[in-house]
Amino acid sequence: MSFAIITDSTANLLPEQVAAEQIGILPLELTVDGELVDGAESGSPEFLSGFYQRMRQDAKVSTALVPLGTVDKVVRPLFEAGQDVLYIGFDSALSGTYAAASVYIRDLAAAEFPKRRFIAIDSLAAAFGHGLLVMYACKLRAEGQDFDQVASWVEAHRLNIAHWFTVDDLKYLQRGGRLSKGVQVVGTILNIKPVLHVDDLGRLVPVSMARGRRKSLRTIIDHFGDAAKQPYERQMVTISHGDCLADAEFVADQLRERFGVKDIHINVLDPVIGAHAGPGTFALFFYSADAR
Repeated sequence: MSFAIITDSTANLLPEQVAAEQIGILPLELTVDGELVDGAESGSPEFLSGFYQRMRQDAKVSTALVPLGTVDKVVRPLFEAGQDVLYIGFDSALSGTYAAASVYIRDLAAAEFPKRRFIAIDSLAAAFGHGLLVMYACKLRAEGQDFDQVASWVEAHRLNIAHWFTVDDLKYLQRGGRLSKGVQVVGTILNIKPVLHVDDLGRLVPVSMARGRRKSLRTIIDHFGDAAKQPYERQMVTISHGDCLADAEFVADQLRERFGVKDIHINVLDPVIGAHAGPGTFALFFYSADAR
């Protein structure tokens, strides 16, 4: 390949996508009940199958940035192989990973690989929305666009990646400071489900409240119809779910039936993000006709 693309584990890409496109992954750290989970393991189906159940049982979960030693292990071999590197990083409004990793890689290139080029882009995106942006970059590379062309497209179009999501249990947003305790208690009693999106600064923003889970999912589907770039059938859509596959399949079926969408990718929500959003989180990502 003419250049390498790397990203963070929170991009929520499917293992087969990572392998097919040879994407370098920088794994954020996850600790569950005091035990550090290996970055390569945390995204595996075997781990994810039990992770959200452990959260439902009030496991103590914490997260941390990618260790710089791990960044070095991913990037150094690419530079040594003579490849330039495009890094599309996790939303800087939600994590310090992008800032830490991009500074380290830039310094590494300057000190030891001055002939190699490095471009870092803050995706301002999260979960499989971040992954969708990476997928577009890989697609452009496969079509023959060069390093600068792909980087320029990602920079110019990152705000076209729409994020719409809801959560099943408000306590996780409350713990993270996204909701007050009072709103969380009242919302839980009334079965209120927030519908949120990511704004142009990469921040999580509540947009509306829906009474009941199915209503929140239908609201998200309606947002797709209002905002997605047409023709709908040419959309590449990604879905992340926090152990609620039935909801993911319901929305995917609705997108196929109502809008003719064909290219839909579903994955379990990355546990580093899931640790803050909770079991039952559902998120839909697509290319919007307008910036957020």
